[in-house]
Amino acid sequence: MPVEVLKISPDAPESSVVDYAADFIRRGCVVGLPTDTFYALSADPFNLSSIEHVFRVKGRAENKALPILVNSIEQAITLARELPDSFLVLAHKFWPGALTLVVEATHRLPLKVTGNTGRVALRWPNSRIASALIEAVRGPITGTSANLSGFPSCTNAGQIVKQLGDRLPLILDSGDTGAILASTIVRVNGNEWSIIREGAIPESEIHAALQ
Repeated sequence: MPVEVLKISPDAPESSVVDYAADFIRRGCVVGLPTDTFYALSADPFNLSSIEHVFRVKGRAENKALPILVNSIEQAITLARELPDSFLVLAHKFWPGALTLVVEATHRLPLKVTGNTGRVALRWPNSRIASALIEAVRGPITGTSANLSGFPSCTNAGQIVKQLGDRLPLILDSGDTGAILASTIVRVNGNEWSIIREGAIPESEIHAALQ
């Protein structure tokens, strides 16, 4: 079956489209979703078969964690075992936005989501569509980039169709995101922190926020 591509407004996401996509995720499907950086593959992170489907769609190595999107700091807290002060400092400073924070995962999350590392990558994107979808499914969703592993990340629905079109049932299309850089990824562990990937937020800004 060819993928269904549905237009959606980035500024005022239509509730009917959001609810339609949420129903796919609740049924265990993977949906292509625009964020404030690149398009993402969204699924239920608590559903083991959904997680496995994301890995298959991307051709992603199973020792790589799947980032998880939230729509509040409070929601992020429920997914972590314990949060150092640096997590809260950075979350309050840069969320919603292009910052992914890696912490120890709660045991509620399937180990497979963490790439069998026990750590979870959390982000609250500055995206009304993502926030609305999280609200509609009443929980967080996966947020790994919507592309084949090793291929370029996608800034529009057409690029996803070319790479993954026969592997997805639905893509929400809000036009081109205009992104050049992915989110910056920071691992926080107690009083220590490290940059895993420097992206849209420079390392200097992370350093300044934690001084």
